[in-house]
Amino acid sequence: MKDMLVRLTELPNSSEIEKKLSEKEQIIFRKAIAPEKHLVSEWVMENFGAYWKSEVEVSFSRQPVSCWIAQRGNDILGFAVYESTARNFFGPTGTLESERGKGIGKILLIKALESLREMGYAYAIIGGVGPAEFYEKAVGAKIIEGSETSIYQNLLRKP
Repeated sequence: MKDMLVRLTELPNSSEIEKKLSEKEQIIFRKAIAPEKHLVSEWVMENFGAYWKSEVEVSFSRQPVSCWIAQRGNDILGFAVYESTARNFFGPTGTLESERGKGIGKILLIKALESLREMGYAYAIIGGVGPAEFYEKAVGAKIIEGSETSIYQNLLRKP
């Protein structure tokens, strides 16, 4: 998996999609807060596994918390973190399979990237990308050549 680079000065506006999802689907997008750490971490573990749970837990050590969530009522639908594994890194991010295709992941992506821009970054790195086409289409991300050897190359794995 390669890394991607995103230009933060030209992010798309997600307010129309967000408004539609808020009205039609009753979905709220917001930053998670400290008392929710156990709930968000458990949800990520159940839906995406231990590695992503670890990264989400680190995002709760940031002030402010560097984790965006999408929720409907008391149900988490998706999440996106930034500055967890490394400075200026976006990810991981995930949306419930049953909720995909509605724009939830795109809004979470844009919100997290906007947070990086507010921190003063002009570009952000999306580390170890799976769906490169999604990132390219959603925010104009470009593959970083030679990034096959990434921060994750010597990641400890459970045998």
